[in-house]
Amino acid sequence: MKKLAPLALAIVMLSAIGITAARWCFERGYTLYYSDAEAHLDIARRILDSRTPGPEQLGAVRLPLPHLLMIPFVIHDDWWRSGLAGMIPSCISFVLAGTFLFAAARRASASTSAAFAVALVFALNPNMLYLQSTPMTEALFAAALAAIVWAVVWFRDSQSALAIIAAAIASNAASLTRYEGWFVIPFIALYLLLTAKRKWQAVLFAALAALGPLAWLAHNQYYYGNALEFYNGHWSAVAIYQSQLAHGMQPYPGDRDWRTAFRYYITATKLVIGFPLISGVGGAILMFLNRSTLRAVAPTLILALPPAFYVWSMHSSGTPVFVPSLWPFSWYNTRYAIAVLPLAAFATGAMVVPLSARARIYVALFLVAAPAALWWTEMKVVHQPAVCWKEAEVNSIARRTWTAEAAAFLASNYRSGAGIIYSFGDLTGVLREAGIPLRESIHQDTTAEWMLSVSRPYLALRAEWALAFSGDEVSTAVLRAHRYGKNYELRKQIIVKGAPIVEIWQLR
Repeated sequence: MKKLAPLALAIVMLSAIGITAARWCFERGYTLYYSDAEAHLDIARRILDSRTPGPEQLGAVRLPLPHLLMIPFVIHDDWWRSGLAGMIPSCISFVLAGTFLFAAARRASASTSAAFAVALVFALNPNMLYLQSTPMTEALFAAALAAIVWAVVWFRDSQSALAIIAAAIASNAASLTRYEGWFVIPFIALYLLLTAKRKWQAVLFAALAALGPLAWLAHNQYYYGNALEFYNGHWSAVAIYQSQLAHGMQPYPGDRDWRTAFRYYITATKLVIGFPLISGVGGAILMFLNRSTLRAVAPTLILALPPAFYVWSMHSSGTPVFVPSLWPFSWYNTRYAIAVLPLAAFATGAMVVPLSARARIYVALFLVAAPAALWWTEMKVVHQPAVCWKEAEVNSIARRTWTAEAAAFLASNYRSGAGIIYSFGDLTGVLREAGIPLRESIHQDTTAEWMLSVSRPYLALRAEWALAFSGDEVSTAVLRAHRYGKNYELRKQIIVKGAPIVEIWQLR
């Protein structure tokens, strides 16, 4: 019971912190500021609420686990419309991430004080608190990665096959949440091979951990005829980037340039992580100098893999990270630096371990309180909000404006069952806010009906309403139908600075 009491206390503290932050963000309407948050929420909804419900609605690019976990919540109309359905799994994941970090740190360091420092440095970061209040994937991936670390440390101490199975389950959760989870697998397998007394256990982990990526490859092959559709298909990040380059866009900073990629990522890390980045570096150095902290080296290296993946992606895959202090002086994907937080928190715990029992408590309190005080001062005195919130707020101003205006119009004029065609993406937020069920819509993932509607609109397009960006496939289809006598009237045109023109058409 004495061992369980600190863990129970950690869970209670993490739950209180996470729920408080989530409620604060929800009440202020911040939950769906990220366009990716809107996308994750709507993908989960369309799995059941669609003209063609089922696994195909998972799509090809965004990994499925976050959407599957939202299903029990997103089936409630009010929870979907408010964003609460996507926030609940994310908040639970935040608690699990902190709990597994606590358990892994306590096992690796044999110090409860160090474990509390690790969990609370992670939990009190305002950027993580914002992300766990949204339908984003960062909290879920942090939970899966922390679970891998805990299972690996457990296996090192026990050589238990159960620890191998736990590591494999956590690995599959990571690889079905974010693609850096795929990157981690061979390194974990190698470490287990080096530490396992029975080498077949490492092979067992590799075989079980491969199931997640293989399942996604099979999904892409079955529904899209291309196992790598997520990587090189029409809607993949690589294809979009290559198209942008072909139209004259400058390459992203860091593309084929390791030094620039690292510079941009470390700049984003300073903004997102703050003071714990310094204490984490100190703790990492201390690990190699003090015998009592050597056991924490391997878990720390595992936690360093996702940040390494992002630098590699910036160099080799055209993944952009923009920060306001560097060209092009904007905010985009700054949140990718949150991958450093579990690493910084875990390494910070090493600062506590070499001290006496009494000193550990005071140093742990300082390591937790100092960054929290600095964040609080910046937000309240200097009026510098959390970077991830600011990124989401800045990039969503135009989208939130036209979404609200379009949703208000459709809510007043759309009648149930009329049908609406639109291009799935940001426009889905209009249907959500207007309360239009997705099963009444035609979009890319209602494959056959969509293809016929946009390719032969004068014959196949029967939806009464069309929601489009000016010049997109839907807008073009409506104009083509008009030329053949199918009269769609432009009922509403919404022009917002910095955004494409939104058009709402009605069949007459």
